[in-house]
Amino acid sequence: MFSIRIVRPCSVLLASAALTSFAASDIPAALAQQAREPLPPVEVTPAQSRKQAKPAGRGAQSPRRAAAHRPAAASAPKPIGPAAAAQTPLNSNAVAESASRLGLTVRETPATVEVISAETMREQGYRTVSDVAQGAVGVTSGDNPAEPSAFSMRGFTNSQINTLYNGIKIGPQNMTSRIMDTANLDAVEFLKGPASLISGEGAAGGAINFVTRQPHSGPSRNEADFSWDSLNSLRAHYGSGGSTNVQGLDYRFDVSRSALNGFADDTNTKTLDVSGQLNYRISDSLKVSGAIEYREDRSKAYWGVPLVPIAFSGSHATSGIVSGNYVSNYSKTNLGAVTIDDRTFNTNYNVLDNRNVAQEVWLRGGFELKLAPDLTLKSQAYGYGAERTWFNNEVEAFNSTTNLVDRERFYVAHSQRLVGNITDLIWDTNIAGFDNRLVTTLSSSYLDFVRPGAANFPGDSVDLVDPNRGFYGLLTTKQQTARIDNEALSVEDRLKLTRTFALIGGLRVEHIGLDRNSTDKNGLENVGFPYTKDWAPVTGRIGYTWEAVPGLTFFSQYATGADVSANNIFLLTPTQPLDLTTARTYETGVKHLFWDNRAEWSFSAYDILRKNVYAAGGGQALNIAGRQESRGVELAASFRPIEPLRLWGNIAYVDARYADYNFVGGSFSGNTPPNVPRIVANAGASYRLFTPWPVELGITGRHVGDRYNTDANTVTMKAYTVADVYAFVDIPRSVFNAVDQARLTFRVRNITDKRYAIWGDPFYPDQVLLGAPRTYELSAAFKW
Repeated sequence: MFSIRIVRPCSVLLASAALTSFAASDIPAALAQQAREPLPPVEVTPAQSRKQAKPAGRGAQSPRRAAAHRPAAASAPKPIGPAAAAQTPLNSNAVAESASRLGLTVRETPATVEVISAETMREQGYRTVSDVAQGAVGVTSGDNPAEPSAFSMRGFTNSQINTLYNGIKIGPQNMTSRIMDTANLDAVEFLKGPASLISGEGAAGGAINFVTRQPHSGPSRNEADFSWDSLNSLRAHYGSGGSTNVQGLDYRFDVSRSALNGFADDTNTKTLDVSGQLNYRISDSLKVSGAIEYREDRSKAYWGVPLVPIAFSGSHATSGIVSGNYVSNYSKTNLGAVTIDDRTFNTNYNVLDNRNVAQEVWLRGGFELKLAPDLTLKSQAYGYGAERTWFNNEVEAFNSTTNLVDRERFYVAHSQRLVGNITDLIWDTNIAGFDNRLVTTLSSSYLDFVRPGAANFPGDSVDLVDPNRGFYGLLTTKQQTARIDNEALSVEDRLKLTRTFALIGGLRVEHIGLDRNSTDKNGLENVGFPYTKDWAPVTGRIGYTWEAVPGLTFFSQYATGADVSANNIFLLTPTQPLDLTTARTYETGVKHLFWDNRAEWSFSAYDILRKNVYAAGGGQALNIAGRQESRGVELAASFRPIEPLRLWGNIAYVDARYADYNFVGGSFSGNTPPNVPRIVANAGASYRLFTPWPVELGITGRHVGDRYNTDANTVTMKAYTVADVYAFVDIPRSVFNAVDQARLTFRVRNITDKRYAIWGDPFYPDQVLLGAPRTYELSAAFKW
C-alpha cells in the first residue's frame, strides 16, 4: 500500500575558512540579536561547587542557578571553560544543562543553544512560554488547544521536539505540554537539532527546557509583579529567595496567577503556579535539596476559524491571511479559492460547556556528594502526576453544499503518573597531559498513563455568522492505557587537546518498554490488544570547539536522535509500524564575542535528515512520509554601540521537505511540513534616557514567512510582520523607601493591528488559528 525508497543522504558541512571570512565581515545593525541576561559571575571552590555572586549590569535579577538539569542539586560541578560569567549580549556564558551535562557554557558547547532569561522575558513582555519561543532564533509557536505550547524549530514540530521541565522529560509534547505562564521560570533553554543524547527518545528536532526559579545564597530578595491589558487580562506574581537563619539553608518560593482573556468571544485561560525549593549545604562535600511545584490551567478554548469560499464571503473576504484552493477534508465539498471571512474574526464556534483543564504536581529531591577531589556523585529522584481534560467542539468545517459550518465534538482525559531517578558521576582527570572531564549518567523511569476518550462524536451544523453554540451533548467513552519503562546509560566527555581546542562527544544506550491496551465502550479489548514492544536506540554526538582567537569560537558536530515513527508512543496501535525513526544532523558554526563584551554574534549552518517518518496528510489519517530533510542557516547578533542604545536581531532560513512521501492516490514528495516557515526574523532596538526617573523606549518586530497547514500544501497561511512598542520608567528608591526597585511599563502589542494566521493543526485542516489583534498593557514590578 505504501512504498518507501531510501536514498543516500546529502550532507552539508561548511569549511572553517569560509566561516573565518564571514566572521571578519561587518554585521548590519538590523541583524542584531537581543541581549540576554547571563549567569552571574561564578567563583570556583576547591570542592568544585559554585557560589553565586550578584549579577552585573542594569536590571540584574536574582541569580540563576547553573544547575538547570539537576534542580535537586544545590550546585553543579565547575565548568571546564573559564569560570568568569561576565554579562554578554547573547547570554553565551549561561550554562544550559539540557544541552550538556559537562557544565559547559553556551559558547563552549558544539551546538546551537539559546538561553532566554527571566529578565529578558520581563523586558520583552513574554507572558507565556509560547511568547518566549517566538522571540527565539527560528522558532515559532501557536498555542493550538489540542497541543498547547506546540513549537516549530528547524523544520520539525510538536512531538519531534522534546519539552523538558528542569531537565526531565514527561512524554511527547503533543500529549503532555500545557500553556505555562513565565512568572515562575528562571530561563527557557533551546537546543537545536537532534538531541537524544541528553533527553532521549523524541528529540529529532531538538529540545526545549523550562527551568524554574532556583534558591540563591545571600540576603533574601522579594519581588512582586502585576499587569492588566485591554482585553481585561490580569497577571500577578510574588517571589522570594535567599538564605535562611539556618546555616547553609537557602530557599526559593514563587506563586503566580493569571487570567488571560482571548480576543474571540468567551475564550480565556486561567493559570496558577506555586513552586518552592530548599537547598541545604550540610558540609563542603555534601549538599541536599528538595522541590515541590503545583500547576493548574483552565481554559475556554479557541479552536480557530473555518476556511470559507471567497465566492461565499463576497465583500467580507479578506486578503493576506490565507490563500489556495481547498476541498473540505470533513465534508469533501469543494470550497474553491478560500479566505477568512472578516465576520468571524472574533467568533467562537466551541460549545458553551467546553473546558480544557490540567492539574500537575512535581516532587523532586536529591543530593550532591564529593567522593574525592576529582570525583562527584549527583542523584535526583522525582515524581510527577497530572490530570488533563479536553471537552470541546473541535471540528469547524465549512460545507459549500449547505453554506453552514459542520461541527464535531471530542473528549479525552489523561491520568498520568511518572517516577524516576537520574544519577551522574563526574570525573575530572588528566589524560596524557590533557584536561578531561567524563560524566556517566544512569537514569530510569516508570510511567503509567490512562486515557479515557470519546467513543462517539456528536456533531451539528451552525451558521457561519453568530452561530448557535449549543452544548456538547451525549458522551460515550472508551479507554486506552500505556505503561512505559525507560532505562538509559549515557557517557559524555570533553578532552582539551590544547588550551583552545576541545573534543566533545557522548553516547547514549536506551531501553524503552511499552505495554499498551485499548478497550471499547463496553470494556471489551479491541483487536490486537494488549501488546508489548521494546526498543533499544543508540544515539550520540561528536564535535569540537576551537577558540581561534580570544572570543572567536568555531564549532562543528555530528549528532543523532530517535523517536517513534507513528504519531507518538502513547497512541501506537498494532497496525502501525512500531519502529523508531532515526535522525542525524551535521552542523557547523561560529560564535563571536568582541568589542569589550559589548557585541556578540553567532552563525550556524545545518543539514538534518529524518528517516521512516509518519505524517498527517490532512485529517486524522497518517501517511508514511519516507524521509524528512531540513537544511538551513541561522544568524543572531546584538550590540550596544553607545551605553543608552541596544540593537539586536536574528534571522533563520530553513528549507524543509519530504522525500519518498508516496501513498495510494498521490505523492507529497517535495512538500514542506506543516507550520514550517522558510524565513523567521526578529529585530529590536531600545534607548535608555538617564533622567532622574530613568526611561527606556523600545520597539521589536517579527516576520514569519509563508506556511502550510497540511502536508498537501494546498492552503497557504500567508507571511506576516508584527511589531510591539514599549516604554518603562524606573522609579527611584527615594520615592518608595521600602522598595529597592520599582518599574512601570506601558506596552502596545501588534501595534498595526495586523490580522494573520499563526498556526494550523494538520489534524483539523478545515480551520486555522488567528493571531491576537492590537492590545494595550500596563504593568508594575517591585523588588525589595
